[in-house]
Amino acid sequence: MAAASVVSDRSGGLESLTDQQRTHLDLLLVLMAVVNLLRGVAIGVAEVIPGVSGGTIALLVGIYRRLIDAGATGVVALRQLLGLPGQQRGWTAAVTTSRDISWSLVLPVVLGMGAAVMGGARVIEPLLDDYPVAMRAVFFGLVAAGIAVPVRIVLRHGPWRSWWWLVFIAAAGMAFALTGLPPTNISDPSLILVALAAAVAVSALVLPGVSGSFFLLSVGLYDSTIAAVNDRNYAYLAVFALGAVVGLAAFVSLLRWLLDHRLAITMVVLSGLMLGSLRALWPWQDDDRNLQAPDSDLLLAIVLAVASGLIVVALIRLEHRFGASEEDAELNDAQ
Repeated sequence: MAAASVVSDRSGGLESLTDQQRTHLDLLLVLMAVVNLLRGVAIGVAEVIPGVSGGTIALLVGIYRRLIDAGATGVVALRQLLGLPGQQRGWTAAVTTSRDISWSLVLPVVLGMGAAVMGGARVIEPLLDDYPVAMRAVFFGLVAAGIAVPVRIVLRHGPWRSWWWLVFIAAAGMAFALTGLPPTNISDPSLILVALAAAVAVSALVLPGVSGSFFLLSVGLYDSTIAAVNDRNYAYLAVFALGAVVGLAAFVSLLRWLLDHRLAITMVVLSGLMLGSLRALWPWQDDDRNLQAPDSDLLLAIVLAVASGLIVVALIRLEHRFGASEEDAELNDAQ
């Protein structure tokens, strides 16, 4: 039985469990919390690296759909709490709605993400500066292998339709073009600009193939944001968080509707975005993001890319074995 199924059945059969079964279930819950914490760390690390999307990593580790559902439910609860029109209003309604959120997943993931962003900014940035080819090669392999996840979800819903290729190519072309924009830097951005940029950048949390860090580089706010994290500039971080919450609230509900009602074509788009975003991770490029031919590090880059790709393949197979992959989640929702 899949681990998720064991936990989902916990409330209905506790009375009939033996002490040994209770102990095993508690150990399973602790293990899942640790796994979800590590998933959050992986997503948080991705958010620090320009060109890598947290949404892509969420797909790879099998929690993308559940995070989207949790985010959309959280938006509904917040609207109820604020008394906004279109929803039942009040504290009681918000609390009732929030009970539908999988907190056992969300809390460890958020904690892991926060720790990775706060700590990863100090560790990852020097590695990117000192070993740019090797670091890009690692994540090139991760993302390239990860494209199989949305493609397999599409194929589970039937053969690839001919017009989907046009959508796929358009999405890939858009991502390719956007990741080719040269970076800029604004040393002292206004807080309004910070909030607006955060509202757009947060889409990387829910949209595979779109990197929030890469967007911040393009609009000139990456360096100032990393500096705010490292220097604990809480005013800057608070405004950034506010903009991110607003952006997330505006986008996540739409994305959940698309996943509920237009799953196949949505995954086609995500596949294209992931493919196009590989441009940002091409190991050889200059400071203005102009692509260059491979150099003497070619063999090292190939080895690292293949190794990281094989890790993704192994991870996907392991998730399938335990019924915890993104494909399994989508199949269960469909049933």
